[in-house]
Amino acid sequence: MQAERKASEWFEDFYKQNKNTHVNIPWARQDVNPLLQTYLDEKTEHKGRALVIGCGLGDDAYALANTGYDTLAIDISQTALDIAQKRFEGAGIHFEKQDIFDMPNKYFEHFDFVFEALTIQSLPREFRTKMIKAVANSVAKEGEVLVVAHKKQLGDGGPPWPLTHVEIDQFLNNNLKEISFNLITEDSNISNTRFRILYKKTV
Repeated sequence: MQAERKASEWFEDFYKQNKNTHVNIPWARQDVNPLLQTYLDEKTEHKGRALVIGCGLGDDAYALANTGYDTLAIDISQTALDIAQKRFEGAGIHFEKQDIFDMPNKYFEHFDFVFEALTIQSLPREFRTKMIKAVANSVAKEGEVLVVAHKKQLGDGGPPWPLTHVEIDQFLNNNLKEISFNLITEDSNISNTRFRILYKKTV
């Protein structure tokens, strides 16, 4: 609990320090994540309830809402949410300060589509199993979750803490089946490979 609180405080302080200019927020591209955009381009139907975990400045939530999803965007930083809400006022996005570890019961198996990008790796490895289960619990039966994460390489330190193949396979232990699996090569000082995996809730 103390480690979770420290993480929350760190992100809140970081967003406060960068609320007037966003160029120093390394994960905030101020555009939709291209790996999410690929999913949206491939889908022929965009409807139902969507969740963006760790929404940051809100671009991914906007992309989902703009294609027809009833979208909830959550973050542990109120400052991030305030920035996102101001940027996308009138877009029909629901912004809430929520901790994925302590989501209200009404959100259990509630969302037809969940987008999780880089949030799991932002917490130390001792939270990995708990975090993966929390993400999986938010997915409705027959719903999908798209997971984007850096792949661990030898010598990787933290933060962030990239995922191993064994760790990301824990999603399969939470009533999810793998629909597609991709390794994306990129030039990054975190890891030169990202997982892009689409799962579907089976029961």
